[in-house]
Amino acid sequence: MTTLVFGHTSPDTDSTGSPIIWAWYLNDILGQPAKPVLLGKPNTEASFMLDHWKVAEPEIIEDVADNAPVVLVDTNNPDELPANIHNADIRAIIDHHKLVGGLKTTEPIAITIRPLACAATILLDLMGDHREQLPAWGKGIALTCILSDTLAFRSPTTTDWDISVAEKLAKEVGVNIADYSSQMFAAKSDVSSFSSAELLRMDSKQYAVGEKNLRVSVLETTSPATILARKNDLMMTMENVAREDGVDQVLLFVVDILAEQSTLLVPNALVKSIAENSFGVSVTGDAVILPNVVSRKKQILPSLRL
Repeated sequence: MTTLVFGHTSPDTDSTGSPIIWAWYLNDILGQPAKPVLLGKPNTEASFMLDHWKVAEPEIIEDVADNAPVVLVDTNNPDELPANIHNADIRAIIDHHKLVGGLKTTEPIAITIRPLACAATILLDLMGDHREQLPAWGKGIALTCILSDTLAFRSPTTTDWDISVAEKLAKEVGVNIADYSSQMFAAKSDVSSFSSAELLRMDSKQYAVGEKNLRVSVLETTSPATILARKNDLMMTMENVAREDGVDQVLLFVVDILAEQSTLLVPNALVKSIAENSFGVSVTGDAVILPNVVSRKKQILPSLRL
């Protein structure tokens, strides 16, 4: 049977690119039939990556069949995976997030979770010397994933190893990191075709804080004013998205990549309380700026308090 390789729902660049890279490795190096798939439409930066390196967008699936062989990359969280994941045959997990727990496997499997900024970095490490056989398009995809997850080395999640791997990849494929990352972030910032509900779900994770279930959404951009111009509609839409997704509240952090800060929209008293208790700020309006806060994984989620 063909192994399906996929990441989390609301696929960002890493969850789009890493399945493609690992499926190549399983197919071309290990001789194991594999296919990259997505659990939703990729974001605009991921689409730019696919277009730039001339790689077809993987098939989008809604669920997996019983006993289907799968490999999970860039997540180990059941809430970010297909509803039937517990009945699938999970063969491996390769991730750079904290261990959430809750997944069940039919037999012992290989699990690799490392404190690096990007799943693609880990995949290349696991390939060993075989990574040199990765085609130029694969190296370009891996580079894009690392630059995306590190915000071109601005994110506090960035490690020296992520930088070293990215710089080597850039040299191998003839890419100037500064120029290429600018193109990536410009693509990521173009959200004009998305509805407010789509923006709130575009790069989003569910997270429990105390008795509250939150959808924590992040929009990384070089043009925060474009998104903040839609602030009123975004805040009005939050209630509908929360109700439809079965959470208590949506939090939206607009990350200004260049200024290295976030703006948190504050639609109600609950979010005001969360902002003040979590980040030590005083909120007086419907938005608050959080200096030096750019990483959901390392700075936002660990800080959240009711």
